[in-house]
Amino acid sequence: MSRKIRAAIAGVGNCAAALVQGTFYYRNAEEDQFIPGITRVRIGGYHIGDIEWVAAFDVSKKKVGKDLAEAIFESPNITPKFTDIPPKLGVPVSPGPVLDGVAPHMKEKFDPLDREVDLGEVVDVLKESKADILINFLPVGSEEATRFYARAAAEAGVAFINGIPVFIASDETGYWDKFYREKGVPLVGDDIKGQLGATVLHRTLVRLMYMRGVKVEETYQLNIGGNTDFENMLMEERLQSKRKSKTEAVTSILPYGEDLRKAGKVRIGPSDFVPFLGNTKIAYIYLKGTSFAGFPVTIEAKLSVDDKSMFAGAMIDAIRGTKIALDRGISGILPSVSAPFFKHPPIQAPSDEIAMRWFEDFITGNRER
Repeated sequence: MSRKIRAAIAGVGNCAAALVQGTFYYRNAEEDQFIPGITRVRIGGYHIGDIEWVAAFDVSKKKVGKDLAEAIFESPNITPKFTDIPPKLGVPVSPGPVLDGVAPHMKEKFDPLDREVDLGEVVDVLKESKADILINFLPVGSEEATRFYARAAAEAGVAFINGIPVFIASDETGYWDKFYREKGVPLVGDDIKGQLGATVLHRTLVRLMYMRGVKVEETYQLNIGGNTDFENMLMEERLQSKRKSKTEAVTSILPYGEDLRKAGKVRIGPSDFVPFLGNTKIAYIYLKGTSFAGFPVTIEAKLSVDDKSMFAGAMIDAIRGTKIALDRGISGILPSVSAPFFKHPPIQAPSDEIAMRWFEDFITGNRER
């Protein structure tokens, strides 16, 4: 059993920049150290510092061919440098397929490659790098490109962690679960959940109202930000899966959540791109309900966070949980790793506390998957 986790990443954007730096920021963390956003320093024998980067893929001419240590700070990324990392990681960014990974209005900013990349090229890179896991951090709306990488990972015998709202692990047909079982590797996702992001806060407020007997009548969550993720999401047609993922993460708390959605009483998702906000995301959350004797209850909250660092801790834990599954020879979807860290997992836990209990039980061997 390898004591290192050989990780590859598709999409060298702001999320990748925060994640790669995060694995170095806590590389020498003490065993009993409390780390915000991380469940524990060591999981299943794996320290945060055991994650090593072995391959990366992108479509931008500004990043392809450069070392990953350089590419994570290349334009249009704006994630700041917050820790020292080696000037060279020895990991050149390989070309990936463009497909639908670049929205028409983002072509000038991303400057994509003008050549085709076939499945075999990506599979070969994954095999040659001896990657254990491929993490997908493509732009929202990259439906075809995500399915391409999901297939490439499985064909290469590599586990796949889907960090964006394309329904792979949570595919209702069961196609990807079956495919990954046949290939003998784990599948985790979908749509990474931030440490204390809008979805987590919204779920908590909804659960609080429900737990205290308040009938939720209507709710919205409006998000604005200034990075390329929000600029990319200016195209509403790229947001179908994103809205579904965030909405179901919230409405699943309520037994009547689907009725609220069908009645048009729920609106959740990205709202606008405000360039000067940079990587800061601001979420406005509103809930209206009915309490005892029909009296109204209203909650309004505002959350401001660094958008991309929020995801790094959750992904570090998901990576280590996935490697445990690899070590145990488990294939197909991993509900216990997906539920606590992703907005749209294959099985949505009744609460975030229960989801985390599933994860704890899995890593200790008390839950099969």
